[in-house]
Amino acid sequence: MALFLSTTTNKVDVKGRVSIPAAFRSMLAKIGHDSVVVFPSSTHSCLEGFDPATMQEISERLDHYDLFSSDQDDLATTIFAQSVQLQFDNDGRVSFPQDLLRIASISESATFVGLGRKFQIWDPDLYEKRQSQARVQVQQKKLTIPGKGDKR
Repeated sequence: MALFLSTTTNKVDVKGRVSIPAAFRSMLAKIGHDSVVVFPSSTHSCLEGFDPATMQEISERLDHYDLFSSDQDDLATTIFAQSVQLQFDNDGRVSFPQDLLRIASISESATFVGLGRKFQIWDPDLYEKRQSQARVQVQQKKLTIPGKGDKR
């Protein structure tokens, strides 16, 4: 399993190419991946990113729903129908489809935010606001990390 850490902002070129942070690429290479999977977030104005193995796990988790249920269809449509697997080029860049960049309001720069098992890709200005909001929520709700085996 990849563990994505840190926050990095990289330039997006006119063709929609951007370098995946070296630490992310290194982690993915250690587990045998030379690509990432991204799709629009259902909760924020950003893109969600995962290694291909975690996407497989997400697919398996959807098996807990009835195959023809509306909930399963809604989740699968939101996640898989909009997902794109992006292969690294020789320089560690990926080419984002323009529609994904538009959905996340990303134009000149992309901020990669490590969130453990996943990462997000934001417009830098939007991410600044998100980071501030998250910090306030943690403080106001006095959030802590659950103990091992506890789920919230």
